[in-house]
Amino acid sequence: MPIVHITAPESLDHQQLRGIADGVHRALVTAVGIPEGDRFQLITTQARDAFLFDPEYLGVARQDVVCIEITLVAGRTDEMKQALYRHIADNLAPVGVRREDVFVVLTENRPSDWSVGNGDAQLLAR
Repeated sequence: MPIVHITAPESLDHQQLRGIADGVHRALVTAVGIPEGDRFQLITTQARDAFLFDPEYLGVARQDVVCIEITLVAGRTDEMKQALYRHIADNLAPVGVRREDVFVVLTENRPSDWSVGNGDAQLLAR
């Protein structure tokens, strides 16, 4: 059960934004085993002057960062997470996002931290 927040430059068009969202979801399905129908994503665009990032941090030459924040239930191995990062970068390249511009952060939590409707903690019942 992930929720994904994608922040991208406002210069990207609707088709590119949809391609980014689709690519992130495919990576989650492939790399960490998220069910195909488990898709919850928020997409935000930002003007260049409202989207600040270091262009050289840790030796990566960034130009137009796409920030992908994924919150999901804990339990994936480091290898699965690394595969997820690679799949995301691979999937975003065809829609015009440079690998160097793909910035991903994972935040993990517990099943009791989720309610997906009706005021219930559905993940506790699994």
